[in-house]
Amino acid sequence: MDTTDAPPRTNAPEFTVSEISGAIKRTLESEFGRVRIRGEITELKAYPSGHIYLALKDEGAKIRAIIWRFAVPRLTLKPENGVEVIATGKISAYGERSDYQLIIDRLEYAGEGALLARIDALRKKLGAEGLFDESRKRPLPRLPRVVGVVSSEKGAVIQDIRTTIARRFPRHILLWPVPVQGQGAAEQIAAAIEGFSRLPPGIPRPDVLIIARGGGSLEDLMAFNEEIVVRAAANCPIPLISAVGHETDTTLIDFASDRRAPTPTAAAEMAVPARADLLAALEQTSARLIQCGQASLNHARLRLSRVEARMPDLPGIVGAARQRLDDRAERLTLAPTALLHRKRSALDAIAPRLPHPRETLAGHRSALSQFDLRARAALQRLTDQRHARLARIPDPAAGMAARLREARLHLSSLGARLEGSSYQGVLARGFALVRTADGHPVTLAAEVPAGARLDITLQDGTLHATADGGPPPPPTPRPKRSPKPEQGSLL
Repeated sequence: MDTTDAPPRTNAPEFTVSEISGAIKRTLESEFGRVRIRGEITELKAYPSGHIYLALKDEGAKIRAIIWRFAVPRLTLKPENGVEVIATGKISAYGERSDYQLIIDRLEYAGEGALLARIDALRKKLGAEGLFDESRKRPLPRLPRVVGVVSSEKGAVIQDIRTTIARRFPRHILLWPVPVQGQGAAEQIAAAIEGFSRLPPGIPRPDVLIIARGGGSLEDLMAFNEEIVVRAAANCPIPLISAVGHETDTTLIDFASDRRAPTPTAAAEMAVPARADLLAALEQTSARLIQCGQASLNHARLRLSRVEARMPDLPGIVGAARQRLDDRAERLTLAPTALLHRKRSALDAIAPRLPHPRETLAGHRSALSQFDLRARAALQRLTDQRHARLARIPDPAAGMAARLREARLHLSSLGARLEGSSYQGVLARGFALVRTADGHPVTLAAEVPAGARLDITLQDGTLHATADGGPPPPPTPRPKRSPKPEQGSLL
């Protein structure tokens, strides 16, 4: 059997596009899990839906990444093009484009060198404007009635300030709770500083303001190095104490504030005079409450993680649908423009090849002129040929007379031959035509039975007779005649 055209056999399994795409996505998510990737942010684009699309690149490669809307508020920094970061998330795949991507839930600056360079450049800029001049510093009130605090409502910072003020000298504390790190923290801190100076009547205005935050890495303290926070602190009409981080931590708000405290506790000590109180009991109670809350929170997180492990990856499914919707919306926006561009390009390519109407009409006129000349020449040749043929025809009257004479002679010859061949001429010479009653000619006497009816045809008519029996009499000899021209048979 001929197997030349038969397809080669193979044991390799056959997959659909969706099956292989899903298998690749599951492999990526199961093999890598959560990863940390260092790279420079590029192609940053925020969609109206709240999602942020970007890419991380280095000298040799680039990977696409997505920050879903629910993860944006939890970021510790604002993503910008050209900033080198460390992104934490999980690897996934987008099957419709056969792309793999990083789903980011945390961003950090990549190293302190880049951050310090950025902070130093901003410090020089604001220092050149005079925001850090000593002449702008104001003295603190000796015994404030109200102490304003801009910090997080959670954590040990506000507790330390409250405890310290209560221990030294109980005063009214007015807290403006703000996030102290993450996306949007700088804007809210600046708004809180400006808000204290514009409090409406009926709310006591603070006599001193404390900007406080606990210790952390340089990335965690970046909200207090933003230009908007430094300008708000420099323009605040209320004396301001900065207490950001530990004693070794330095931020730009420290240069713009009226006094800098190494810790939040030290800031509270600067704000109010000393007084003995129950500091130890309050600190112990605060620590126990924090520990208990943390334990309860950890227990709840453990239960939530166990439940989450048994549930499908709903954020991933919803995220893929959101990404597909954003992709369709972007393609729908670009489609009309692309279509018009293609049609315009096609028209521009065809236009140079189209002849001008004047050229087309001129070509048709030239062709018609040539056709007219050829037709006139052909008609003239045909007319000349017909005239020449007519000139060669002889006199019609003489030719017709000669043809008539030839026809009459030919007709006379044919009449004589017909007359000699007809049986009427034979009957005129004395012969008779004998036929039976049904019209068949009789050629032999032996064929006629006795009593048979016969019709005998002569030159001038027909006789009816009856045949008798017996052999016929011997024929009477006739004198010989000279031979005549050959004639046709009678029968």
